[in-house]
Amino acid sequence: MGNDEPTAGGAGSRPRSEAWKTALTVLQSATPPFVPEGAEVMTVLVEFPPGDPGTPPHRHSGPAFGYVLEGEMLFELEGEPERVIRAGETFWEPGGDVIHYQDGNNRTDSWSRFLVTMLCAPGQPMLTLVDDEELARRQHLRAPRA
Repeated sequence: MGNDEPTAGGAGSRPRSEAWKTALTVLQSATPPFVPEGAEVMTVLVEFPPGDPGTPPHRHSGPAFGYVLEGEMLFELEGEPERVIRAGETFWEPGGDVIHYQDGNNRTDSWSRFLVTMLCAPGQPMLTLVDDEELARRQHLRAPRA
């Protein structure tokens, strides 16, 4: 049998790696309230310069799961107090009707970069801004601010 012929154990005569048994670390586990039927899944990289307030209040048509790569994000969902999420930490939001108030860079001296994987309802945008009139109507649903 030559070196380029497969063996019973896989490609070539290399031993199988055992690293996969300890290579996985669960960073986040969540059960979203819904996944839109026929959802499109996309992963995006978001990068905000120092001190940037981020995306205006908005919502997503489906759940979103994120991981902060660098810096700090000031994160606030409707009904939850604002909190800081740092590099190496995860976040998620249910999507649907819930307003995402803040995702801005919490630092004035460095960039904030985070990955987000979103499940978007078919035919709907991944992000819809919330207007001032709706924010005023739903003010009672926002957690008290520090």
